[in-house]
Amino acid sequence: MKAIIPVAGMGTRLRPHTHTQPKALMHVAGKPILAHIVDEIAALGVDEVVFVVGYLGEKIEGYVRERYAGLRTFFVPQGEALGNGHAVYVAREFLDATPALIIFGDTIVRGDLAGLVGGRTSLIGVKEVEDPRRLGVVELDADGYVRRLVEKPADPPSNLAVIGAYFMRDGRPLRAALEQLVRDDRRSRGEFWLADGLQLMIEAGERMGVFPVEHWYDCGTAEALLEANRDLLDATHPPAWGDGSIVLAPSYISPSAVLQGSVIGPHVSIAEGAQVFNSVIRDSIINANAVVDGALLEHSLVGEHAVVRGRPGRINVGESSEVELR
Repeated sequence: MKAIIPVAGMGTRLRPHTHTQPKALMHVAGKPILAHIVDEIAALGVDEVVFVVGYLGEKIEGYVRERYAGLRTFFVPQGEALGNGHAVYVAREFLDATPALIIFGDTIVRGDLAGLVGGRTSLIGVKEVEDPRRLGVVELDADGYVRRLVEKPADPPSNLAVIGAYFMRDGRPLRAALEQLVRDDRRSRGEFWLADGLQLMIEAGERMGVFPVEHWYDCGTAEALLEANRDLLDATHPPAWGDGSIVLAPSYISPSAVLQGSVIGPHVSIAEGAQVFNSVIRDSIINANAVVDGALLEHSLVGEHAVVRGRPGRINVGESSEVELR
């Protein structure tokens, strides 16, 4: 089985971090967002993964080739950012008679994904939400099949939000629908939406069901990333740590990180090569090779190679920055 993972977005809502780092490689709960996704789908038996790349795509490719050498991987460029439907469209050659799983590269899904890929029909992952207006929404018919998909509706027909995970029992109808979408230049707000392509499939006679997803994390903002970090860490246990430091559960500390004289946690993720001295940190993510010295941090993101020294505060500092809080 193959999977298509669009990871071409610029991640503007996660700046300054995404000026130098692809959103999909942002660290959360012990590893990058993309690793959470690929590890999950590889456990389902996916052995071929197509990455749709764009902004900083060379970093995505380098990471995947190093970490997932055992998978068959392909990298398809999306030359122009024309929407999530266009992102799948540029990889349409991989939509053939075999099953395909589509998951967006900023979406971490937790649940019985085996049930998603084990269906007899194509399925869309959904979750009930209080306010689905900023998301895609499905409307079901009397038999529980999808009647209509609407992208970011002002007046939602239901509270079943589309969470960015799709299973196509046969990829060819989606390919035909996306080709029609682009050929007819059917854009909404200037972009080609996957929801519109799926709607064309349904209108052409495709029966498509829904699959309820228990936990879903859209890691598109700093607040959402920290929320995902909290929830995903809740199922883990921190390592014991010496050098006069205390780690409070749940937290993740990379084995290559250095801690001295600090109190870490709860809900802290510290990536490889990071160094923390004489600090108190909670509910935060410290990315690879960052340095935090003499600081009290909460609800904070510290980018790769960033240096933070000083007094208590809340920060969101990108890669290779240096901050002194006096």
